[in-house]
Amino acid sequence: MTRLDQKINQTGSKPLLGVALYSYDPIFLEIAAHMGFQVVWIEMEHAAISFAEAADLCRMAAGTGMLTMIRIPDARRESVLKAAECGPDMIDIPMADSPEDVAELVRYARFAPIGARGFFSVSRALKYGIVDDVPEEQQRLNTELALLAQIETVEAVARVEEIAAIPGVEIFIGPADLAASLGIPGQTGHPRLLEAAEQIIRVARKHDKRVITACGTADFAHWVRLGVDLLFCTNNVVALKAGTQLALNEANKAIAAVNHERNEVSTY
Repeated sequence: MTRLDQKINQTGSKPLLGVALYSYDPIFLEIAAHMGFQVVWIEMEHAAISFAEAADLCRMAAGTGMLTMIRIPDARRESVLKAAECGPDMIDIPMADSPEDVAELVRYARFAPIGARGFFSVSRALKYGIVDDVPEEQQRLNTELALLAQIETVEAVARVEEIAAIPGVEIFIGPADLAASLGIPGQTGHPRLLEAAEQIIRVARKHDKRVITACGTADFAHWVRLGVDLLFCTNNVVALKAGTQLALNEANKAIAAVNHERNEVSTY
């Protein structure tokens, strides 16, 4: 059983809630853990986070009890192997448009006989080799590491049945890119996007797959109704902007109120 499955089973019917890190931000990670978030997404597709930083973030998250997901830029051997050696609980590949793309992820993330992951015995994932039996520990990792295929294009939707049928791979729905691929960029609440999402989830459930997504607050209720297993709710950049904007708005409101009071006094 994957560590993702274990965590989901502990929560019952509620989805796990996660946050994303778009930069190396240990403080935000720790704040999120104290607030009750259960999963942290380490972004390596768009963000300039290094593998050394990703490993550090995995280490910190493990100390708080949070699960970790690394999104790598592609399924190349180097990307998959280095992410796997960081010791995350999940590895996600974006733009998983075909079963061939997903098969590459499986090949490089799983040790033989399932895949062809390199026999490197001193990484964080393998407890730096401080184990009684390295091959046995490798097989444990084969069982516990969750692999995610991100469905976010019309091409992927067309082949979702094939992708979902791949053993040991869960489904991550990317609403923003999927909306863009559908020709409705930014409209993550559009009926066409929601119809595609429901189709993906039906297929995923048919194959007993976990479903993960990320969205803005306006779409939370819809995805919770659809029964996703893990919902990423925000990221450190959005949270920083929202907190800063709130303070700025309140300060401007206070200034406006005081100026209004002064103007009223001056009229008497």
